[in-house]
Amino acid sequence: MVSDSTNQGEGALHGIRVVEAGLLVQGPQASALLAQLGAAVIKVELPGFGDQARWLPISWEDRRSPYYEGWGLGYEEMRAANPGLIYATGSAFGPLGPDAERAGADLSAQAAAGLISGIGADGSEPSPTPVTVADHIASLNIVAGVQAALLARARTGEGQRVDVSLLGSQIWAQASEYTSYLLSGALPGRANRGHPLIAGIYGIFPTADGWIAVVGVVPTDRPRFYATIGRPEINDDPRFKPLLVFGEVKQALFEALDDVFRQRPTAEWCEVLDKGGFRYAPVRDYAEVVADRQPWENGYFRTGTDADGSERTIVGTPITMSATPTDPGGPAPELGAHTEEVLLEIGYSWEEIGALQEAGAI
Repeated sequence: MVSDSTNQGEGALHGIRVVEAGLLVQGPQASALLAQLGAAVIKVELPGFGDQARWLPISWEDRRSPYYEGWGLGYEEMRAANPGLIYATGSAFGPLGPDAERAGADLSAQAAAGLISGIGADGSEPSPTPVTVADHIASLNIVAGVQAALLARARTGEGQRVDVSLLGSQIWAQASEYTSYLLSGALPGRANRGHPLIAGIYGIFPTADGWIAVVGVVPTDRPRFYATIGRPEINDDPRFKPLLVFGEVKQALFEALDDVFRQRPTAEWCEVLDKGGFRYAPVRDYAEVVADRQPWENGYFRTGTDADGSERTIVGTPITMSATPTDPGGPAPELGAHTEEVLLEIGYSWEEIGALQEAGAI
């Protein structure tokens, strides 16, 4: 387990115990965030096999899993034993309807909820995102639901069931785009290096050595923006005079800006846009992000110490709190790591635990 000496005291969820029997990302990532906020998490897995995430290693040579770092336990049965229980479930397509029992994973929701349809450029093949974004968003909704249920229990004394799905979470994440479609009947379209509903300079542009994101230029600032990048004459083009530029006009504007940004490297453009007071960001890969000072200053990456005394870099917690610490924790527990401590806590002897192990029950 990695320790982090910068975090002292009790987290905001200290005293809350979470029993997590999730698989892959949605449930486990939710419990990881709850743990970072101070809850005590007990991981429950299939004996001898564990969470499927254990079988998604970094490589054939490195068997560590970046994803991992039903037993008759339905809500009604467990609620009968503990009316204050908060029981959170994460499904692929939701608890009701014809697809309620259908299995799925992150890619299911990216596809079924419409996300993939908007990725990329017109004329290119569709592609999912290279991260488990549907799982991640659903895990945040699980955390939000659990925390709301904790507040309700403090008021009423009663627990409740919290249902979250990958499909519902992806639809909610695209609420603005869906609302546009529901109001207009027109599909938003594909990203085309920006956002289909933002009619202006909001997108990524090729530089001499990479790409840079220009994160919105309000219409009244466009003349100053064009002057800042050394092309004030773009403001004189009648095609680009309207406050809102869509479709072919927006594409033409992007092409004109492409010619400009290709003339200098990304770092120089960052300096130019920073001095001009415009919003921007270099397009980075993971190695460049880890090498950057900003995420380290905010604890998004941290150095921790393993049980054997070795140091390694870990992903930190995205939340900081002024009165209660947040702790990124450490590497995922070994399969069965919590088994002995839980059984000992509830009164099993070492002999009884050994018998359960020999029988394959744990």
